[in-house]
Amino acid sequence: MQKKDSIPSPRSKVLVLVDESNVSSSVRTAGRGLDWLKLRDFLAGPNTGRDLIEMVVYAGLPPAIPTWQEERDKKNKFVHWLRSNGFMVVTKDGASAEEGHYKANVDVMMAIDALELSIEMRPNVVILVTGDADFAYLAIKLRRHGIRVEVASVAANLGHILRSAANDVIDLTALFRTFEMINAREPARAPASGHAARSPARVGEARVANVQDAPAEISHDRTHQQRRRRPRFRSKQSAGRV
Repeated sequence: MQKKDSIPSPRSKVLVLVDESNVSSSVRTAGRGLDWLKLRDFLAGPNTGRDLIEMVVYAGLPPAIPTWQEERDKKNKFVHWLRSNGFMVVTKDGASAEEGHYKANVDVMMAIDALELSIEMRPNVVILVTGDADFAYLAIKLRRHGIRVEVASVAANLGHILRSAANDVIDLTALFRTFEMINAREPARAPASGHAARSPARVGEARVANVQDAPAEISHDRTHQQRRRRPRFRSKQSAGRV
């Protein structure tokens, strides 16, 4: 019979919600390409002591008009890759804004889903991957339901209001440094969620950097370097913390 003192503590169940445009913009600012598998492993992988329920990515799509068709096809390919690798993806069609730009704000969808999914899935922890201060009230509402809220973002892009509303903050700066560098001469992927994006005519004919199309599979062995020039990263210090 197992002694009571030796019974391990139950693992926390984690729900991760990602503002795709916000985090993609942050990593591009650092001159890197976003490695989604590393991000998932870092936040709620096997070595964190937590069990991931779902990682939901909220992404805006370029408008369904001829001018944006090429960029829309690229974004749909990216969405297909995310779904094929176990991510849950929620998309919203963008609308044309000023000349050469479009907007697709997913904030309201993400906030509503955060409340509904938390009631249905009963997570112990919700991680909001965004630095947008508009999510501060959402963090407070979740905490009032007894759910621990953590915000994952780059410190420089995290608003004070959101920082104060969460139980804890996960700084992604060190993780971003492990991602592959992108060619500075290549235009970044057009943001598609809640931010103005340039039209294909503005970005020219150069190939858009697209590290998400076929990322290498992530190994959980932290004693070896990642294959295909993908460096490993250290676990966040708060891993396993509830």
